[in-house]
Amino acid sequence: MTTLEECPHRPPCPGCPRFGDTALPPDAWQSLVDLARDANLPIPRIHQASGLGHRHRARLAVRGRARSPKIGLFQSGSHRIVDTPRCAVHHPLINEAVAEIKQAIRETGIEPYADRPHRGDLRYVQLVVERSSRRLQIVLVGRGTSPDILGDLPSVLEKRLGDRIQGLFFNAQPERTNAILGPTTQRLSGAPASVESIGGVEIFFPPAAFGQNHLPLFESAVDRIGSLVPDDARIAEYYCGVGAIGLGLLGRSAEIRFNERSPAGLEGLALGLAARPADESGRATIIRGKAGDALEGLSDMDVVIVDPPRKGLDAPLLEALATSPPRRLVYLACGLESLLEEIATLRRPGGLTLKGVEAFDFFPFTGHVETLVWLDRNGEQSGPHE
Repeated sequence: MTTLEECPHRPPCPGCPRFGDTALPPDAWQSLVDLARDANLPIPRIHQASGLGHRHRARLAVRGRARSPKIGLFQSGSHRIVDTPRCAVHHPLINEAVAEIKQAIRETGIEPYADRPHRGDLRYVQLVVERSSRRLQIVLVGRGTSPDILGDLPSVLEKRLGDRIQGLFFNAQPERTNAILGPTTQRLSGAPASVESIGGVEIFFPPAAFGQNHLPLFESAVDRIGSLVPDDARIAEYYCGVGAIGLGLLGRSAEIRFNERSPAGLEGLALGLAARPADESGRATIIRGKAGDALEGLSDMDVVIVDPPRKGLDAPLLEALATSPPRRLVYLACGLESLLEEIATLRRPGGLTLKGVEAFDFFPFTGHVETLVWLDRNGEQSGPHE
């Protein structure tokens, strides 16, 4: 069993540059401490969980030859693959699936992709563990427009993995590109989405939808966000994805407006709403499109929740939150640099006051830190669970 002192794939695997170090990255931590100190807040609370076996979701490159396939990550700055059959941070089911995929490649003779000549059939695999069933959602990314390019590989893989498969999909990526997934995904067998219980409700993840890789810690973040939202509030959630944060709040809210632009996120959100009782789903409104083009969702809202990509908030949304602030803004940030830049705008006179800073170590052993902050409108009394 791998311990924090060893990893059979380092070097050259770049996936865990700080493997074994359970502290937060020093520069990121100092930035958070400085942010809290500037607002006269206590030292930020750190939420952590074990880094070993934490990844419930992985996208892995497939390279090498049909007789000796390699599945893993690229070395930094290259397309030279690092085979990672015993990855210590992957959920054990992911490592099991990788071994079976390799054997299916050998058995069928399907050629792994080669970048320079743009040749070969299987480019990547995406593996997602559904915790309740301990089964896998598997996406095979092929260099073609239909699953025919993979020959018998899907059927052989189904036989090898059997009831360990929750859903099997083909994604078409025929272009010469570094983008992993193409725009078209086809279900070959199984369920259309993996399902997780988060915030007390079912959350549905179609294969192309964004999902956090560290589900136990993400659950903690969702619960913490829920503790910052008062009962009977009118809520707007921007960059909501499949609704993993907001769907659990429907049962005690007056209204929630969900904003999302990605088709897969909207698909998962629709499945999640359909699984809620009518009196809950009736409180939901979906506003499709870019967050910066959906500012009507802010009107008369008590609480705004945002969970943007690393680049941060759309500029029009940032300006609207600063000039016409809600009673409370709850911001889950995966881009610390963007957050630090935007905080200055949000805290300008007449805007919002920073009330809390916490850190979530969603990506153990890396330089990345997820940050939760919440801000109240100037002059408002503090909300729940400060």
